[in-house]
Amino acid sequence: MDTPKFKPFIRQTIAHSRQWEWIPPDLREAVQVVSHVLPFRTNAYVLDHLIDWNNVPDDPIYRLTFPHRDMLAPDDYAHLRELVMGKADQPALVELVRRIRLRMNPHPAGQMTHNVPRMNGAPLRGLQHKYKETVLFFPSAGQTCHAYCTFCFRWPQFVGMEEMKFDARESHELASYLRLHPEVTDVLITGGDPLIMNTRSLEAYIEPLLAPELAHIQNIRIGTKSVAYWPQRFVSDRDADDLLRLFERVVKAGKNMAIMGHYNHAVELRQEIAQQAVKRIVGTGATLRMQGPLIRHINEDPASWAELWQTGVRLGAIPYYMFVERDTGPREYFQLPLARAHEIFQAAYQMVSGLSRTVRGPSMSAFPGKVAIDGIAHIGGEKVFALQFLQARNADWVRRPFYAKFDPQATWMDQLKPAFGKEKFFFEEEGGSRSEFGIEPPGARKVISLMAARAEGGAPSPAGCDAA
Repeated sequence: MDTPKFKPFIRQTIAHSRQWEWIPPDLREAVQVVSHVLPFRTNAYVLDHLIDWNNVPDDPIYRLTFPHRDMLAPDDYAHLRELVMGKADQPALVELVRRIRLRMNPHPAGQMTHNVPRMNGAPLRGLQHKYKETVLFFPSAGQTCHAYCTFCFRWPQFVGMEEMKFDARESHELASYLRLHPEVTDVLITGGDPLIMNTRSLEAYIEPLLAPELAHIQNIRIGTKSVAYWPQRFVSDRDADDLLRLFERVVKAGKNMAIMGHYNHAVELRQEIAQQAVKRIVGTGATLRMQGPLIRHINEDPASWAELWQTGVRLGAIPYYMFVERDTGPREYFQLPLARAHEIFQAAYQMVSGLSRTVRGPSMSAFPGKVAIDGIAHIGGEKVFALQFLQARNADWVRRPFYAKFDPQATWMDQLKPAFGKEKFFFEEEGGSRSEFGIEPPGARKVISLMAARAEGGAPSPAGCDAA
């Protein structure tokens, strides 16, 4: 049997795919123009098995992976198109692309200003520590993906914005930092996609976490989209068996190996090889948790979510999160009102049994923490959103219900106002903030480069933790 080889396509090579001629000229133009601003990368598996080419451009996986004209403001698109098609003024093109990107809020939720930890007085490149129990680690070799999602909130990692990248080039710093922080129980290896690396490279990052002096590390997580975009990574790649043995070794060491699988649509788990990948992962003793954002144009159908969760549970996976699309990148193209997000989540939740109701959401990964919309209610004659923190910068905020005025147009936390005549939410009264911009008005976006954050040492978190 021929083993399928991974074959990526980017802007410069997508015309070599057999499907390129099936795409109408105006859509091909949009790919060539918009991909100068936002990352574009797909692969033969996505093209051959996940996209229904009879339904382009409305096919959800096409929308998920191919850039579209409406992701940019009309004036920006027109100006960019002129420079791209003219192929003359390269400096002007580079400058326009830079300006458009910086207006897209490249790093939301204080990733660069509040989440960068320090050791021996110096900020650590490639680590984030927002919540007390969990450290995020960005290995430099894992800062790409098998294919890019058009909504991705980590898009600055992939477009050459070097001053805004998180990439750890010194693997020993992770273990050194963890030895100083016994309160940390979880390490999330993320990217990009760490499973773009070969098993030997991944093992070099994981092996030190199994040392006796790091016994407080109970859970090793890997955030990955490969379960959907390249399930061959777990089935037929040359070192797929080695990868599964690595998972087994982590489990044997007494730790939980958690694969945080990013799924966006039920079609991604309908493929036989994708289901085989799930079975092989859970067969090692590792857990596979399913998560993804709710995105306009792609997965607004509650039945798709229900099918995804039900199929996952049947195969041994655990539905984990439905996220609200983050406030970055082409957010106007993808965002949905919070009221609509709750409606979709509730409808999908009603379609599944209790085994699938481990899923939580819709959840905003906002500056103060993960905020879930629990419901829409009438209390004291006022229509409100019922909210709670599932995770927070200050642990005392977790699971404390609070309420916001119902706003049918609100799409993110910084657009909500406290209910019942209050001026602030409870966490703001305790020194927190709805956004990294503090008291600045919603929409005021301040970009702080990672270079500057390192030089200034980053700002302390509202919780007062030295590793936010």
